Amino acid sequence: MKILSRKLLHQLSFKQAISRHTYSTKKISDFGQPTPSSHPQLMMEGEITPGISTEEYISRRKRLLELLPEKSLAIIAAAPVKMMTDVVPYTFRQDADYLYLTGCQQPGGVALLGHECGLCMFMPEAKARDIVWQGQIAGVDAALEIFKAEKAYPMSKLDKILPDMIKRSSRLFHNKLTATLTYSDLETFQKAAHLGKVSDLSILTHELRWVKSPAELKLMKESASIACQALLQTMLHSKTCPHEGMLSAQVEYECRMRGAQRMAFNPVVGGGPNGSVIHYSRNDQKIEDGDLVLMDMGCELHGYCSDLTRTWPPCGSFSSVQEELYDLILQTNKECMRLCKPGSSIRQIHNYSVELLCKGLKEIGIMKGDDFRLYHQLNPTSIGHYLGMDVHDSSMISYDRPLKPGVVITIEPGIYIPSSFDSSERYQGMGIRIEDEVLITETGCEVLTGSMPKEIKHIESLLNNYSHGMGMEDHNNIKAATS
Repeated sequence: MKILSRKLLHQLSFKQAISRHTYSTKKISDFGQPTPSSHPQLMMEGEITPGISTEEYISRRKRLLELLPEKSLAIIAAAPVKMMTDVVPYTFRQDADYLYLTGCQQPGGVALLGHECGLCMFMPEAKARDIVWQGQIAGVDAALEIFKAEKAYPMSKLDKILPDMIKRSSRLFHNKLTATLTYSDLETFQKAAHLGKVSDLSILTHELRWVKSPAELKLMKESASIACQALLQTMLHSKTCPHEGMLSAQVEYECRMRGAQRMAFNPVVGGGPNGSVIHYSRNDQKIEDGDLVLMDMGCELHGYCSDLTRTWPPCGSFSSVQEELYDLILQTNKECMRLCKPGSSIRQIHNYSVELLCKGLKEIGIMKGDDFRLYHQLNPTSIGHYLGMDVHDSSMISYDRPLKPGVVITIEPGIYIPSSFDSSERYQGMGIRIEDEVLITETGCEVLTGSMPKEIKHIESLLNNYSHGMGMEDHNNIKAATS
């Protein structure tokens, strides 16, 4: 019997749901986030969030309990709502640890995890006025039914139940960066903190999140694919729309149209000298003819991030000086990929990248001698970082840790030469970075962003032969241009 593809299963699930509800008067419950019954086109039966099953969430909690010392308690707060003005909130993004352990995508809750209580969730209580303005939210019933908590209470009971649980615990762990006054102001919590019994939960959760499951890797590959398609389309628009703001808008549009919920971060779109500002974010300048544009972007798909950078000339051709420096970055990118395998570490790969770049910069004439302080003016960044639910994922894991299969990292060599840098004028004001996502496998690695062109001849061919507006036939020929 052939195994049905996930896409086909989704289609069948969607048709079954339509059939089921066409002849039913039963109301579909609204839990404030997608469920298989409310969003059959997005989720399959047995999933709490798209692509991640109930069993996987339960397994994550069991693994955390194995790391928690006996008689200890983990307190995990949902991310707060952040306000843009007095009544207008920023788009909400859930705390990664809270989402990883519960699957709940709304603010206002606190989850507890312990050997005695299992998962205990304190849920916000919906007020009629709030429902009118913001819609339904997941409450106690959802905690038990959807998120499979062993116990659930309204938030109003937290200060009555939690203090006794803290008193019975020998040690507390909490997600420090998302701590909320609803529990941290409790006298029992304050006393435990004063006695040195409170630790940062991320020490444990980042360990769990570091190696991705097959379900997580599927989402990460889909997120990377969306980012590649979006950046390619944006690159093709750049010749006719050479403006940072337009390209930023274009890449976000392309990501959202392909199913991403949001950008992983505000895209960096640095034209000319702006490309030498590593986390440039203004995106408000016209890109001058002949200048390069550096775009660092990524999107988020059902909780999992992508991160990708390409640098190219919107005019269609690299100058000889640009090509010389670009080729150094490209070769460093490729050579560092060879080290991406089990047993290597980000630190080792980084040190190798510094050797390659220093050697190349001296050959070009940008660096003289072995002054590493000068190199760090041109590139103060690491060769890469871990990637997952956060852009800089599992930050508590050292870059010295030997890599394992299932870990996803970035490889992103770059050189950033400010206009004020003491070098030949032809190099001043240039910023070039080439960033790819890399999955460590049993035998080496898989480049998740490998479909995004980075060779000079491929980029120039695409810009000069396939830029918008082009027809569908030209779209179909793009693949041939990069092969």
